[in-house]
Amino acid sequence: MAAPATGKKGLAALRNIGIIAHIDAGKTTLTERILYYAGKIHRMGEVHEGTATMDYLPEEQERGITITSACTTCYWNAHQINIIDTPGHVDFTIEVERSLRVLDGAVGVFCGVSGVEPQSETVWRQSEHYKVPKLAFVNKMDRPGADFAAVLESMRLRLGARPLALQIPLGSGQDFHAVADLVTQEKLTFAGEEVQRVPLSEAERALAAPWRDAMLEALAEHDDALMEAYLGGEELAPEAVRPVIRKATLSRSLVPVLTGSALRNMGVQPLMDAVCHYLPSPADVAAAHGQHTHTHEEVELAPDPKSPLAALVFKVLMEAGRRLALARVYSGELVEGADCLNVTQGKTERVGRLFRLHADQKEPLQKAGPGEIVAISGMKLPRTGDTLADKSRPVLLESISQYKPVLSLALEPRNTEELEKLQEAIGRLLLEDPTLGSVYDEDTGQLILSGMGELHLEVVLERIRREHGLSPRSGKPQVVCQETVTREATGEAVFQRELGGQKHYGKVTLEVSPLPREKGREIHVPLDPKAWPKAWLDAVAEGLEDGLASGVHSGFPVQDVSVRVLDMGRLDGESSAVGYRMAAAQALKAALREARPALLEPIMLLEIGVPGDFVGDVIGLLGAKGAKIENLFDRAGLKVVQALTPLSRLFGFSTELRSATQGRAGLVMKFERFDLMD
Repeated sequence: MAAPATGKKGLAALRNIGIIAHIDAGKTTLTERILYYAGKIHRMGEVHEGTATMDYLPEEQERGITITSACTTCYWNAHQINIIDTPGHVDFTIEVERSLRVLDGAVGVFCGVSGVEPQSETVWRQSEHYKVPKLAFVNKMDRPGADFAAVLESMRLRLGARPLALQIPLGSGQDFHAVADLVTQEKLTFAGEEVQRVPLSEAERALAAPWRDAMLEALAEHDDALMEAYLGGEELAPEAVRPVIRKATLSRSLVPVLTGSALRNMGVQPLMDAVCHYLPSPADVAAAHGQHTHTHEEVELAPDPKSPLAALVFKVLMEAGRRLALARVYSGELVEGADCLNVTQGKTERVGRLFRLHADQKEPLQKAGPGEIVAISGMKLPRTGDTLADKSRPVLLESISQYKPVLSLALEPRNTEELEKLQEAIGRLLLEDPTLGSVYDEDTGQLILSGMGELHLEVVLERIRREHGLSPRSGKPQVVCQETVTREATGEAVFQRELGGQKHYGKVTLEVSPLPREKGREIHVPLDPKAWPKAWLDAVAEGLEDGLASGVHSGFPVQDVSVRVLDMGRLDGESSAVGYRMAAAQALKAALREARPALLEPIMLLEIGVPGDFVGDVIGLLGAKGAKIENLFDRAGLKVVQALTPLSRLFGFSTELRSATQGRAGLVMKFERFDLMD
């Protein structure tokens, strides 16, 4: 369990992995066991008791869920394993997204009863977007109704994955007592920290034979030598099989699957072995690429400590009023006390202290090389998605996807002093969480806080109360909508006014037209730059941007719209940038009013698992909410109903669902898209 050596050997022995899954699949429980068996902690915490090491926020301990990604480092079989335990609740999807952005591999955890659930599907597809090789761990095989083969089939159908079973459970539910290793053909039993391996009995060997044949046939497609040996009837040793499993895993052609029960301490150590055997080191994955900010050329970032620095800030925490930036180093070295360039913001800053994290504990470091995930204190500028680089090679890494808030809450401070404190508190939270938004409404004196869902906003309010001692009055959550246009229209405006003793004039004629959903905004000012001063054209574009920030129908931002300037008029001696900016905004409002503005509301995808006796009640309840039924199928003995529903009609829905189904329905809700209301 000693730390691996540094340098190239150390890079090959480094694993950056994430634990990803649906809520309540057992991610945090599994992570606790990994840390215990690796000697990182001396007592296993339990999620249901609020003692899990990685769920260190009070909100996490109270609710029994993971809210913020927690980082830790442990050592196993001379490998350094950096682990990020990610949330499973849909309200905290950004935490998964920014973790996957900096990981080299992942372990997908699936419940042996429920199989692939909606958030499992979401995070799996996120990991595919970032081309992350994965292992799968089928957990909770001790639960009644657990079905290993059914979980693998759901992976094929719902994830499009090719699962490769490396183990099978011996027994299920209360009869689950051991694991059969298909690679070594051994029976694994678990007693305390010891894994006992004995050869499979004749009956167990017969049970495992078709699974082993399926494993070898799948691997034979990826290696000619193994194919020849297999077809020739040779007995294949683990040493011949493991390199082919690793090759297929790194290419993302196959997903090795292991199994067990984390809560009963079964199957954890073999999973850790598999992480070391099959998941990639930073040297095994494709080199990261960045764009040189001066030449705009694409630069390959070799994982070499002697190369110029390139690191990505994937998360920012606030500790005692100071920023703690979590960063992944892709090339070069971060050195304590050295200067680096924040390429995103174009400013130089000194690296303060460096730490390796273990949940909320920190281990000091002097420097961090390629592949390392570290925390940096003492820097004033970093935000999520910023690139830190060497001043001699200012490269910009691809940033992290942004998510649009769908729910808002009005906060009313009691006085001016509390307003200032509240704005400061929310400002700190905005630095940590890119999915939060905040606007001050001067007319009502309210702060409008926006987030990804009711739970998200609840957690933020709890943190404001606990960390800052503030208890502002809060209104009911309101849906955050967008506005769009449904037809083409033109608008024209003339602005002519004297301001501060100076005359300002501008005349703008423009056209607006609808764009397909999720296409955002397009602004075109296709006038000859030789005939019009650049400052005037820039002022028109700024006026249009300002105008699109607030629609005429609702005050919500305007999206999925194209704006094209058709003409501009001038008046000698009076035309000015101010005039054109004001005229552009007024012409846009006129055009939007004529273009039949309409509201785009957040549409949510609901997935409800319910016993067959209650399907009619669920469909009736969904019909009353204006839902559109998308799918109805069987899974794990339940009927699963998938439907699309406007978010505004779902307040209190979970309570109504519990009442209609006698508490026997499971509900998962996630944001799908902004679309027109019926």
